[in-house]
Amino acid sequence: MTQADLSVAVTGMGMVTPAGADEETFWAGLCAGRSTARRQDELAGLPVDFACAVEGLDLDEAVGGRSVWRMARFVKLALIAARQAVADAGLSPAEWDGGRVGVVLGVGVGGVSVLIDGARKLDARGPDAVSPLLVPMMIPNAAAGEVAIALGARGPSMAPATACASGAGAIALGRDLLATGQCDVVVAGGAEAVLTPLVVTAFARMGALSRRTADPAGASRPFAADRDGFVIGEGAAVVVLERTADVRARGGRSRALLAGTGSTTDAYHPTAPGPNGTVAQAAVAAAVHQAGWRPDEVGHVNAHGTSTPLNDAMEAGLISRFFPHRPPVTAPKGVVGHTLAAAGAIEAVATVLTLERGVIPPIANLDALPFDYDLDCVTKEPRVQQVETAVSHSFGFGGHNVALAFRRA
Repeated sequence: MTQADLSVAVTGMGMVTPAGADEETFWAGLCAGRSTARRQDELAGLPVDFACAVEGLDLDEAVGGRSVWRMARFVKLALIAARQAVADAGLSPAEWDGGRVGVVLGVGVGGVSVLIDGARKLDARGPDAVSPLLVPMMIPNAAAGEVAIALGARGPSMAPATACASGAGAIALGRDLLATGQCDVVVAGGAEAVLTPLVVTAFARMGALSRRTADPAGASRPFAADRDGFVIGEGAAVVVLERTADVRARGGRSRALLAGTGSTTDAYHPTAPGPNGTVAQAAVAAAVHQAGWRPDEVGHVNAHGTSTPLNDAMEAGLISRFFPHRPPVTAPKGVVGHTLAAAGAIEAVATVLTLERGVIPPIANLDALPFDYDLDCVTKEPRVQQVETAVSHSFGFGGHNVALAFRRA
């Protein structure tokens, strides 16, 4: 296999997000720069009663078939996004060699609502009320397993659970499966659906969530001087990865090239990022180096940008140190909230769309940067600017850091 054969392309994308469940609606939502945060009936009466939810889509109808009853919400989101991505790539599971197709879907928590419901039934009605499907519905790898079943993908199937870096880590693993020759096609991304009172309360109790209950739409404000925490969201995004040589051979379309990836671990704290950001920066440096670029050749940064005080401060310092030429920065969580394991995959899709369309979406709710942040953040309106290269950052609890480097196709 030659070096050219190792070049990896994104050939298909699918997404189900609070900003939209198809590419055009999602992109329009990002470019509008309006938050999707809303009060949620299920969270009424809690200290934090708002979130960014997927609305306006009947998941059961979208999934279809007789097996939908055995799927938790996060699995349905993943399956819808995966089918979109495969169709977008111009591939048909009826025609491919399933033994050469891999699935890598990052999920941080899994079917927590299924687990909670099962616990309630056990307490109220005893053991016979607990569903025999509780375990296969709640486990995080259920998304990868159900997607593999639906697509007839019999190659490697993985479910990385690296918190908020899971979706980006899944895409990085997908690239490795292609580069090592284990697969010819990889369906990779992330999914999460944990908008339950228990999980939201737990995040609120640890001080991670914004408390702007009087203004939910203004709560997620990455890099803003007055940010006070993230807004929890849900969703899924999936990409199809193939070697560029294979794409050419079948007459397919490359939407972008996944030129490099980098992964590190802070080894510092269960939830807080390494305060100086040097280990996270090493992941970014590894992705840029693998892509064969100098830092000053990176034209755009899609930031993790959670809207939490510690993470944004760390990332702002990282960007200003490693990219002193000040490439334009965006952060989709201002619009879609923090979708946890899905975040890195959603942001990877947004990065590819920026490269394709020559437009950088604005950061929602960013009115004023702290005086010590030397960043070129896109605000208020989309910025029309054609960039050739971009890096997407993902950082997760446990100190997991992943960076993805994309080149315009």
